[in-house]
Amino acid sequence: MAERSTAAVDVADNSGEQSLTAEADQSTADGVAKNRERDTDNDEAQENTGTKGPATTSPPELHSGHKLARRYRLEECVTRLDGFSSWRAVDEKLRRAVGVHVLPADHSRARSVLAAARSSALLGDPRFVQVLDAVEENDLVYVVHEWLPDATELTTLLASGPLEVYDAYQMVSQVSSAMAAAHREGLAHLRLNPNAVLRTSTGQWRIRGLAVNAALRGASSNTPQRTDTESIGALLYAALTQRWPYENDAYGMSGLPKDIGLIPPDQVRAGVHRGLSELAMRALANDGATASRHESPCTTPEELVKAIGEMPRIRPPEPAFTAPPDYQRTTYQQGSYGRPTASPRVTQPTPVPPPPLQSRTGKALKWAVSALLIAALGLGSWQLADALMEQGGEGDDTTNTQTTNGNDKNVPKPVRGKPIAISELHDFDPFGQDGSEYPENLPKVLDGDPASYWQTSFYASSDFGRLKPGVGVVVDLGKSQDVGKVDVTFIGSTSVELRAAPGDAQSRPTSFDSYGKVAEGSGATVSLAPKDTVKTRYLLVWLTELPMQADDGQWRGRIADIKVTS
Repeated sequence: MAERSTAAVDVADNSGEQSLTAEADQSTADGVAKNRERDTDNDEAQENTGTKGPATTSPPELHSGHKLARRYRLEECVTRLDGFSSWRAVDEKLRRAVGVHVLPADHSRARSVLAAARSSALLGDPRFVQVLDAVEENDLVYVVHEWLPDATELTTLLASGPLEVYDAYQMVSQVSSAMAAAHREGLAHLRLNPNAVLRTSTGQWRIRGLAVNAALRGASSNTPQRTDTESIGALLYAALTQRWPYENDAYGMSGLPKDIGLIPPDQVRAGVHRGLSELAMRALANDGATASRHESPCTTPEELVKAIGEMPRIRPPEPAFTAPPDYQRTTYQQGSYGRPTASPRVTQPTPVPPPPLQSRTGKALKWAVSALLIAALGLGSWQLADALMEQGGEGDDTTNTQTTNGNDKNVPKPVRGKPIAISELHDFDPFGQDGSEYPENLPKVLDGDPASYWQTSFYASSDFGRLKPGVGVVVDLGKSQDVGKVDVTFIGSTSVELRAAPGDAQSRPTSFDSYGKVAEGSGATVSLAPKDTVKTRYLLVWLTELPMQADDGQWRGRIADIKVTS
């Protein structure tokens, strides 16, 4: 495990960056300030996981400034409990903030903590806070994990009120999908509470402490899938109501009134989404809870993911735009610049504009002017058309298609099917965690080699593991042009939409809503032809459903070639 986190040491040492000690002091996620890894055992009387008796070993005598492996400098102790301690630290080799759990090597749970950390690290799922190192050294066992600089605990988010419907939907979708993937690999969390669920600044949800938190505290369960599923139901219940679905108060939230039992979220608080309310009840209808209204209970994360998939998808709210203030003319534009200001007691008379031409003479004059303008426009149009036809007949361009009307006059029409050169390609992932999808592979789309391709990250299912609605590639044509068709070659049958930015866009739009859908299709080779010719500079090839690739068995999209014609 130690080798995994030392692969980039030489790169970091030669990068010339300053030490991150000061930066780590200001970190506010995954354990510092608002996201401390608190002792929450007193908040969790409702959990039905078994917990082994506390170990008798005293915590190691460590202090701020102590170094582990001559690399991890401890900065601040955030938890000291039951024979182990958790710290905010700095990885001086890679110059980044990390979190560290430390316990004596002779601790009764040291072996299980090491095993849990190494199993969690092998999962490698980005939806979980990653374990970076798990080492036994100098009579100590320590586990090093990621420190997220932009994440906020669900506990902190709920302190100000329930989540919005879309945020609650995204939370339960992403957490359920992540836990289903973990259980497929034989890993359980068993301490999935609001302190263990984090939301990043990009809106992605991350889970920390997979297997490790339970091992540190000796938690176990005979039905781990049911335990984690009920925990997800409790998270959703709290997100919808800002109430903990048990009698005891926990995580800064009030519990339900005693002797009432478990009541649906939409009976606790008005305006709760009915589908999410029923979903929470189905997840909570396990040991220790009795639902008053529910369908068949969900007892595993997989069943919960399936139930979410059967719900109508909840769309994100429309962005609110503030109307600009009314235009105010300046004093200069009003024609009063330099004029003396009238006395406030004297009312200035408003000049009355002259009446329009309403007499007979005035009406006759207007009709005469209108007739002259119409005649001039007609004559000018006829002369222009005649000049264009003569120029077209004398030209040497034989590629123009000409039609003959009844007067044997040739009218040129624009060329169709002419290739349009692609100036640039840009990866487009507005709903992703880092907003990027392998931009280094984009040149392979234009190299003419059908065996090379740009590809997306891998996902747990064809619908991007329910993490996002899609990803894509923005095609820059260099200037605004008439687009008649876009041919896309995929590796594997893929569902795709063709979207276009407004024709007057001067720069590449970065928001998804800036691109309007003009065509769609699916297959390995898809021809996307808009109903009407589209004039634009920027096109978006937007993947909406991914194939499973035969070489690695992962759900991912691959684009081998893009061609644009007029």
